[in-house]
Amino acid sequence: MKTISFAVPCYNSADYMDKCIESILKCGDDIEIIIVDDGSTKDDTPAKADVWAATHPDIIRAVHQENGGHGQAVNTGLAHASGRYFKVVDSDDWLDELAMHEIMGYLRTQVVREAATDLVIGNYVYEKVHENTRTVMHYRNVFPEGREFDWSEVGSFGQSQYLLMHSVIYRTELLRDMGLELPKHTFYVDNIFVYVPLPKVQSIYYRDVDMYRYFIGREDQSVNESVMIGRIDQQLRVTRLMIDAVRLPDGVPEKRLERYMENYLSMMMCICSIFLRMTDTDDAEDEREAVWEYLKAHNPDVYRRIRRSVLNASTNLPTELGRRIGITGYRMAQRIFKFN
Repeated sequence: MKTISFAVPCYNSADYMDKCIESILKCGDDIEIIIVDDGSTKDDTPAKADVWAATHPDIIRAVHQENGGHGQAVNTGLAHASGRYFKVVDSDDWLDELAMHEIMGYLRTQVVREAATDLVIGNYVYEKVHENTRTVMHYRNVFPEGREFDWSEVGSFGQSQYLLMHSVIYRTELLRDMGLELPKHTFYVDNIFVYVPLPKVQSIYYRDVDMYRYFIGREDQSVNESVMIGRIDQQLRVTRLMIDAVRLPDGVPEKRLERYMENYLSMMMCICSIFLRMTDTDDAEDEREAVWEYLKAHNPDVYRRIRRSVLNASTNLPTELGRRIGITGYRMAQRIFKFN
């Protein structure tokens, strides 16, 4: 058994996928890299994937599929994974060699354990390459470090602290046993990937190292603000799927996890609200009201708590003045936390 399978979704990624793959290869010979070519047609991504697989046949596999979007590429990677653990690395991102040396050391100890740790966590770094700046997102105030623990030992997350796909490594069979499947042709499914499995997690390990380097700056990137406004329908779809997937609090076994997942859902609702308010049309206002009504219909108690939170109370103020106040608050948070 390989220690870990890395899935690398690639869609017209020829300009930057090599750096990503090279960084993963430094993790050792007991890994597997699954390059998923998601129907690339505009460059030589398919050929590059095949060359990588031919050059490292014991480590790298190239899988070609019709275009299904990021979620389907992750599904394909998981379906082909043979490692004890599973991690997604986007093709424009990369892994830190020294940090992964420490992470891999722990993962290797779990391969021989019958009850291996369910979730391994490291830090991630926003790499704003064009600005030559970086912002480290850590969890040292939230998790015990360097030992296995469960949700009862977790502290309080800060306003900008969330577990993202970049920071998590799941045990492969945990994802398979729960039947995790991401929707096709939908952006922002990484939220589903990291959120929905959490109630199944019984054991966690955190290492305070800057494991994942998250590239920020391409104009066509999914977190680019104008792109997010244009794809708000997909953000809304993902948020509704998250509401459906986990019933809070009934489906969550531990109070601290419940609080975190409710805050995460609150953040998702805030994103929907703020980008719909930026759109500033009657249809957008109807959509904003509709997604809140969806949450209210499915979980009225959670709706009341989330709607009254400082985050959402400030971004959903009535009238044009309220809209402007909400957008101003978002801009301030953007400058402070540098999240896109």
